[in-house]
Amino acid sequence: MSRAPTQPAYVLHQWDWSETSLVLDLFTRDLGRIAVVAKGAKRPYSQLRSVLLPFQRIAVSLTRPRPPSSGGDASEIHTLRSAEFIGPLAALPPERLFSGFYLNELLMKLLARHDPHEQLFAAYGQALATLAWADEQAALRAFELELMREVGVLPELGRTTTTLRALEPAAPYRLSGEAGLAEAPLADFQGALAGEHWLALAQALQTQDHTALCTAALAAGPALRTQLRALLHYHLGTSRLRSRDAMRDARALLDAASSGDRLSISASGNPS
Repeated sequence: MSRAPTQPAYVLHQWDWSETSLVLDLFTRDLGRIAVVAKGAKRPYSQLRSVLLPFQRIAVSLTRPRPPSSGGDASEIHTLRSAEFIGPLAALPPERLFSGFYLNELLMKLLARHDPHEQLFAAYGQALATLAWADEQAALRAFELELMREVGVLPELGRTTTTLRALEPAAPYRLSGEAGLAEAPLADFQGALAGEHWLALAQALQTQDHTALCTAALAAGPALRTQLRALLHYHLGTSRLRSRDAMRDARALLDAASSGDRLSISASGNPS
């Protein structure tokens, strides 16, 4: 067995591997997204139980089998030797956990294994901090933009994709999977964004300014959300994401419960 250097990581997902062990999907700074076996992590006395949590920055020490022969490929499955918190601990509010799992699902679907993205790793940590303490929609839009740029599916936002024309600040533009960024026809510019919004987003991405990117995303409003989601669905090949389905189901249950409470109060004249 060979040991990989200790490095920071986040737990994206975990599965049961046996009665006592787990398989983890980790997003690491230097190795990218990797699969890891955590032996004994489910045992009641295991210290790993309280460490291998989503949305927390941890330091992991890993081992992996050596190649079977010179020039052979190493196994894709790493083995976890140790893990510890390296903070800061920033727990997501309960109402924002689904948004955190949405970010994790995007990473798992769009990132190939063993493809390091150090800048995206930092952007993910910033997105979690924004989710924990600031605006939820800003965190989501900023991370969607950073992720798609890193994996090479986000068109340049400072000019049109096919004609390479610089954007006019007041002109409407729309982003799509087929045409990239294009000027919206005057007869159909509903939901398009003014060039000034795309230029602000492009500038923030270029300078890697997370705060400016969040500010520009908020200024763009719901139209940006609609266009980025459509672009994500185009490249994912599906509009169904498990985290989003789970969030809709949970909200439907909460709405139904709330409606039932209101009906009970209305029928009795008093809270039940």
